[in-house]
Parts: sequence; structure tokens; C-alpha cells
Amino acid sequence: MPNLVDVTYEQTGKSLATNRLGMREMQERVYEQRKAKYLLIKAPPASGKSRALMFLGLDKLFEQGLKKVIVAVPERSIGGSFDQTDLTSHGFFADWSFNPNYNLCTPGGESSKVGAFTKFLKDPNEAILICTHATLRFAFDAAEESEFNNTVLAIDEFHHVSADSENRLGEVMRSIMDNTNAHVIAMTGSYFRGDGVPVIAPEIEARFTKVTYNYYEQLNGYTYLKTLGIGYHFYQGRYTSTINEVLDTDKKTILHIPNVNAGESTKDKYQEVDTILDIIGEVSHQDSDTGVIHVKRKSDGKIIKVANLVNDNPKDRDKIVAYLRGMKNVDDIDLIIALGMAKEGFDWPYCEHALTVGYRGSLTEIIQIIGRATRDSNNKTHSQFTNLIAQPDAGDDEVKVAVNNMLKAITASLLMEQVLAPNFKFRTKKTDDDKSEGGTITIRGFKEPTSQRVKDIVETDLNDLKAAVLQDDQLIKALPGEFIEPEVINKVLIPKIIQKKYPELNEEEVEEVRQYVVADSAIKNGEIKDVGGKQFVRMAGKFVNIDELHIDLIDTVNPFQKAFEVLSKSVTTKLLKVIQETIEAGRIQMTDEEAVILYKEKIGPFVKSHGREPNINANDALERRQAEALIYLRNKKRQRQAEQVND
Repeated sequence: MPNLVDVTYEQTGKSLATNRLGMREMQERVYEQRKAKYLLIKAPPASGKSRALMFLGLDKLFEQGLKKVIVAVPERSIGGSFDQTDLTSHGFFADWSFNPNYNLCTPGGESSKVGAFTKFLKDPNEAILICTHATLRFAFDAAEESEFNNTVLAIDEFHHVSADSENRLGEVMRSIMDNTNAHVIAMTGSYFRGDGVPVIAPEIEARFTKVTYNYYEQLNGYTYLKTLGIGYHFYQGRYTSTINEVLDTDKKTILHIPNVNAGESTKDKYQEVDTILDIIGEVSHQDSDTGVIHVKRKSDGKIIKVANLVNDNPKDRDKIVAYLRGMKNVDDIDLIIALGMAKEGFDWPYCEHALTVGYRGSLTEIIQIIGRATRDSNNKTHSQFTNLIAQPDAGDDEVKVAVNNMLKAITASLLMEQVLAPNFKFRTKKTDDDKSEGGTITIRGFKEPTSQRVKDIVETDLNDLKAAVLQDDQLIKALPGEFIEPEVINKVLIPKIIQKKYPELNEEEVEEVRQYVVADSAIKNGEIKDVGGKQFVRMAGKFVNIDELHIDLIDTVNPFQKAFEVLSKSVTTKLLKVIQETIEAGRIQMTDEEAVILYKEKIGPFVKSHGREPNINANDALERRQAEALIYLRNKKRQRQAEQVND
């Protein structure tokens, strides 16, 4: 199917250009806030967060009087991003240099690493330590909390923290903030989590100074990458029978196969890798030193170099990971097959295609995977993310799960489209002469932010808030059709989500945030055209002059209309009906007795009289109820069939 999202960028080179200190645009923006005690950096993959941390850490050591910098990353392979780095030859006053003994992102047990960590805290001559989140958690329990005084704690991939009291990493960070004078730097490319739990509680988040650098700024400022596409390919049966349709071995690709617990998995991950290799061609040999698999391609005999990260034998895994970390040339590898690895923090600039099998339950994970393919490199002008997902089968007893996964996958892409688009600013239109210009759009009746908290939310949290909206179960159920009026979505459901996410806001502030979210979504989802020197945006099925927008009109727009259009184009009429009925069945309150009576006494005569089944969207209440009965009974039949299969 065609891409759901296609974005074109200007290739300005701005995001990669460096200043006199050797800092890129994002790093310079972060460095301006170097005096902040608590700093939250939201910037996309490949924007240079690791080096930004080096600049901050060195300034805090040399200029602000702190004694140590501790960098915690989620897994060992990401530790390489913080290796020794020459900064002085590019204009900075010091290099990122440390004792290799205190790089704890190396093979080995946690007990020895915890010992090294606690030794580091007591050693007055050592200033920098790199470790995993796990090592930080264990070392915190082993050390005196006061030993974290005068340190800088930098947490990479900060979305691993959670406000949940069971999240140990979050507890460690909160305790250090409350009981020591340590500075905290938190960095992430995707601040929201997939489970809907806030990363940190609002009152703790308010203590952080935030620096946001968005995806559009990053990609628009590249030198080589021009376009980015996000698309889906549906399959039935086993994914391995379809993967040859989307796996192009002429493109540098990271292929993520499904977790063994996922419905898409065959439950034998090693066999899946072997099948994929057989689809490509014939395995020539595997290099004993590097672990690289050489496959002779069927079509033309070309040797395809493959890295297998699914193999979890530690010796083999460490060998290929070391090879990938040391790659310098575009020809060093062609395909990486992974399961849980090669997502966040994995650096392969040459990657052109991120191909992912199966629905990913986390918007964070999707952003991280897409980020593997969005680094700028002279071997590509286009990057692609493709999600190979199971198409629901009308006769499948797992149809409800498949439908839910498909809808969530599409909402994730719609969020990504907004993440990847240029940002707009909105203000109240006060007179006819008050025109939209320079990325600022004027809207009649629009409530501008009146408090600093609302200003902070719309400036730095908008995508995070939209993620919360798009993950809401009630709103996902609105996807397959016009079952919920747009005004109900915009004026009832979205305010509830805002109030839940930001309980400290009063009613007026919630309305200000709501209007900003709805206006931003409507504009970004709408098609914009320039005609005769004026801009028009397609809204509610018609083009409207941007200078004539009113908040009341925007509130009539269903923010999920585009998803419905995507579904309509992507699946058959029969499948769309299954999707609609599956979701509708979850909302219908009815007894077996009522359904049977309606079927026997009303639905038959209705079909005979009208030549069609009752319509769930009919104006007549009785017809709608008959349609609900029909859906209810079909769902019951599917459940019985599934039970018989399981028996």
C-alpha cells in the first residue's frame, strides 16, 4: 500500500552546522541552559544528545564546581555513544576524557560493576562514569545517598523512568533530587511512554527546565536526507511468507522481527531468521572473527552481509555488536535482523529502511525505531519506515486483538505525521486586518495561554499530550467511523484527558490547552494549499481561508477523520465492516433475550421490506437498535466458534 505519511524537507544543513565551540544547533540550545539544576532535554534520535551531555557535564565540572558526572544508559550497547571524545580541536575548552575502568558498559556481572561504582564515588581523582540504568539502581542501594552530593546524574533515554511507585529508576532519581544537591540531566527522543503512565509526576516535572528540539527542525536541517515515508503492508498467515514483498536488500535495512510472545511470532525466533536468510538466498559463510553472515542473493549472486542480533548467545552477540559499533564504511553491513536490540541509541547512519514486523504497543518504541533510519548520510536521500502487520481475518478468533492492533498502529503513524511536520503557533484574531503570517495562524475566538504553565505545555509538551490522546481507549474506538460526534471528541473526551494528565490546571487553563491541541491537530491533518497569494486549509470536507478560521469551525472537525480515510483505502469493504462491528460490539449493552427477540420479530421483516440490513448509523432509534442486535449476535457467534476451536 502507499505510504500513510510522506514528508519532504528543505535540506538546509542548519541542524548539522557547528558554532565556534563545535556545537550543533540543538547542542547550542541546550548549552544556553547549562546553569539549570534540573534539565529535561527532548530531542529526536540523531540530534546529538550524547555530545550535548558532554558539553553540559564538562561545564558543570570545570565552571560550576560539581565533582562528578554519572551517565546512565538503558543497555550496554548504548554506552559507546559516550566514549572518549575530542572536543577541543573543534573549539570547546576541554575534551570528554575519563578512566576506561569507569566505563561500566562492558561484559560482566553486576556485583563487580556495583563495586566499581561505589569506589568511583569515593575516589576524589575520578570525575566521569558511564553505566547502565540497572547498575545505577543497584549501586544506589549499595552506596550512602549523601555520596551523590556534588554530582551530575545524567539519565539517557529518560522515558524508561516512570511515575509509577514500582519503577525503581524513577524512585532513585526522585530520592536523589529530594535528598542531595545533585544536578539531574534527563534526555529522551520520545518523552511519552507506551503504557500511559506519566514519566514523572507533574510536581516533579515542574522542577525541570525544558529544552525541546523537534523532529522537523532536525530533519529539515539535514544535508542529504530529503524525504521520509511511513507506511504499512498487510499480510495473512505467517509473516515470513510475505516479507519478501517488502524486504529490499539493495537498501540498508534494520529488520525487527516480533517478540516471541506476540501473536505475529511463529514462536521459533531462530527458525524465523533462518527462513529470512533462505528467502534472500544461500548462506555462503559466517565470518568467525566478526560474526557477519555472508548470503549469496538469489536474484543476481550479490553477497549480502547480514548481522544476526536475534542470536542471544553472549559470546556471539558481543562479537557482532562490537563489529557493528566499529563500522566506518557503507559496505560494512547490508541487513541487521534484530528483536529487542538496535532500537534506541543504536547508531547506523547508513540505514535507509526500518522494517518492523508486528504491531508495536508503544509509541515511544515506534519513534525510536524510525529514528534508526533518520540519520543524515550521503548514501541516501529517502528514509522509510514500514510496519508489516497482520490483516484481521473475518473468520479469525483473534479478530478483536488484530483490529485493536491495526487501529493503534495507524494512530501511531498519525501522531508521527504531526511530530514530523513543521510547528505552528496560534493567537487570537482581533481584527479583519490581523492576518496569519510566518508560521503563526490567527483564529477568531481562540483562547491564548494565560499562565506560564499553559505556555510551557503548548511549547514543549504538545506531542506528548497528543500521544496520551491517541492512546486513549475511547478515542481509538472512534477510529473506524463517525460513531462519536466531533464536538464530543473535542469538547468532552479531550478535556478529560488533559485534566487527567495535568491535574493542577484549572478549568480555564484546560480549555486553553484543549483549543491549542485541537487547532494544531486540525491544521496539521488538513491539506494546505496556496491559491492566489492566500492559504487555504481543508477542514470538514471543504477548503477554508486560513485567515477566516474560527475556533467553532475547528471544533466541528473529527481529529480521527484521516485515520478513517486511511482504513477505507487500505482494507476491503468486508474487512472494514468486520472492524466496525468488532469495535461496536464492545459498546453494545444488550441481553441475549433482547437480541433474539429483535432478530426473530424485527430484523427479518426489516430486511424483507428494505432489501438491506439495519444501519448502525441510522437516524431512527429502532433501526439502530436492530443493527446493534445483529452485531451483538454475530459477535456471540464468533466467540462460540473460537471456544469450539480452543476445546
